[in-house]
Amino acid sequence: MSRESKTEIQQRIDFLSAEITRHNKAYYQSDRPEVSDAEYDRLLRELETLEAEHPELRLADSPTQRIGAAPAEGFTSVRHRTPMLSLENAMNESEARAFDERVRRLLDTKICVEYVGEPKLDGASLELIYRNGVLEVGATRGDGIEGEDVTANIRRIWNIPLALQAGVSTQNHPTQKSDGFRSAETRKDAQTELQIFPETLSVRGEVVLPVAAFERLNAERLGRGEEPFANPRNAAAGSLRQLHDIDVRRLGALEFRAYAVAEGIPSHLKTQAEVLQQLECWGFLVSPRFQVCSNIDAVLEFHRSLLDVRNQLPFECDGSVCKVNRLDLQRDIGEVSRAPRWAIAYKFPPQQETTQIENIEVQVGRTGALTPVAKLKPVHVGGVTVSNASLHNQDEIDRKDIRIGDTVLIQRAGDVIPQIVQVILAKRPASSQRFHLPSRCPQCDSPVVRLTDEAVTRCPNVDCPAQIKTSLTHLASRAALNIDGLGEKLVHQLVETHRVRRISDLFYLTFDDLLQLERMGEKSSEKLLAAIDAAKHTTFSRFLVSLGIRHVGETVAAILADEFETLDAMIDASSEKIQSVEGIGPVIAESVATFFAHERNRTEALRCLEAGVRWDRSDSKKKTEAREGPLAGKTFVLTGTLPTLTRDEAKARIEAHGGKITSSVSKKTDYVVAGEAAGSKLDKAHELGVSVIDQTELLKLLDA
Repeated sequence: MSRESKTEIQQRIDFLSAEITRHNKAYYQSDRPEVSDAEYDRLLRELETLEAEHPELRLADSPTQRIGAAPAEGFTSVRHRTPMLSLENAMNESEARAFDERVRRLLDTKICVEYVGEPKLDGASLELIYRNGVLEVGATRGDGIEGEDVTANIRRIWNIPLALQAGVSTQNHPTQKSDGFRSAETRKDAQTELQIFPETLSVRGEVVLPVAAFERLNAERLGRGEEPFANPRNAAAGSLRQLHDIDVRRLGALEFRAYAVAEGIPSHLKTQAEVLQQLECWGFLVSPRFQVCSNIDAVLEFHRSLLDVRNQLPFECDGSVCKVNRLDLQRDIGEVSRAPRWAIAYKFPPQQETTQIENIEVQVGRTGALTPVAKLKPVHVGGVTVSNASLHNQDEIDRKDIRIGDTVLIQRAGDVIPQIVQVILAKRPASSQRFHLPSRCPQCDSPVVRLTDEAVTRCPNVDCPAQIKTSLTHLASRAALNIDGLGEKLVHQLVETHRVRRISDLFYLTFDDLLQLERMGEKSSEKLLAAIDAAKHTTFSRFLVSLGIRHVGETVAAILADEFETLDAMIDASSEKIQSVEGIGPVIAESVATFFAHERNRTEALRCLEAGVRWDRSDSKKKTEAREGPLAGKTFVLTGTLPTLTRDEAKARIEAHGGKITSSVSKKTDYVVAGEAAGSKLDKAHELGVSVIDQTELLKLLDA
């Protein structure tokens, strides 16, 4: 080989190593993958091939020798008792058959090997350690050697047993229905009672977000004006790795599906299928579908049947996993540095198609963000026709060098959100030009701005018609003022006809204003005016939500409303004052202070009040009286289920006696009121030395 050729190969290896390492960090640490799985697999395979052909050029820290990415900062590291390995991939039938041939060669046998086929669930890998049947710690995969301690968060996942059940394990394979799904009944002969748990048990599995829950959470986020999750896998992984402002609702929607025991396998279990049955007996859910396969042909048939129902499964599934069934044969076959030799992941073909970008339009959102959207030649992908794909921001356009007229490879991320995977450069028109976001807003012609620490370009004009439309829609949403009948089409008319030029104009609309709009008769006009008038009587927290302040949703608004009580107090509060409120961080505090520092925003908020927006000020009087009660100045956190009091009842009684309720435990917390099934807040209280009381002790404080 010439020196020039070797240099080129080394450069390519260096590039691929750096690129894959970057993608590992984006996927495992940031939960924001920048390329499709198929594109990542292509890069990794190219690097593996080059390293196999030129082992002397392989880097010492090559990503082919790693499994994931190092634990992120902010988490305590947990060293896995045995490495959490990854799996080699098969991309087609011939590669799956080659795996079977390698297995039989390693076992020095020509007879068929029995396998277990399981769905390859697309979530986040997790290890659970139990001591004498009690959950001790939960850790992410991390780099395979060390993961992140996420015990506090996983305690909120409803189907992770905090203590193992004493169960029964059968010595037989589960029966199969004709469609391949496991029957609810298993054969009961030769059962073995397992009443004693292993002293140390390591259970591994996948944390997944069911598709139905994913869609529900995204609908809620969109309703709050928040960015939707890209796919269930990102939402699941991001849930596990929350450090602040814990999204309890998202954690509660997750499920854990166990697939292996790394340490503590009872000696009587001889196969992977029996391990899965035993996991169920201990109280775990396993993959919703698995099958014992007598040979590689049966494995391939299982894979095809799984592919046929891929879009009907309750979870995201990107392939099947084939494992040698007998545990003793698994031990004989062994493993390589990053993957077992006795298992392989047979990936589904990605749901991708090629099409052409006919134009790029720029949309303006509620916060002024300019979002470029590719207008595609309609193409059928994953069961739906796709004609639009968000390009997110200028950085994304530059990174992929996306241009009008390009032929692109697209896919539905998580089979849901269309995304452009890559440009097919061979088909690029010679006359194509790089695309740049406009320097002026396409809606109001104001000069746009981009802060140095943000990827988003924004229109700073709060009177921009595009921002007014989305702000009105947000104001009318259920979480804000909940104005029935004020939909997007009507909002569009109000703004386009200049009847609403700013948010507060909504409260000054007249019957004649509405009657002149399309499809607005006397009854519909009267009904909408009545809904607007009813919305004027609201709560301070809902009003704060309706203003559309960045980072201020229902929970934050409730905290701010409890603390400041009046709009004047909120307007006058400095960033430091806001941040001193329990449960409010620096980013939120800065956002709120900056919003009210803008004269236009202050004027709009006050004009809404002048138009009749109001809330019951008697609440403030009650709170003033409560500050003189026996619990005045004391901060409480509620966790778990109390015997006779609901959460709302306990909260109301504490506040009526002068106490304050917060959502998170800190050194400022005076009492944690713990009921049945108390979660991570109880652990945090013990860690910080905060007093923990039960309902009986709480009632004594209330009666003091």
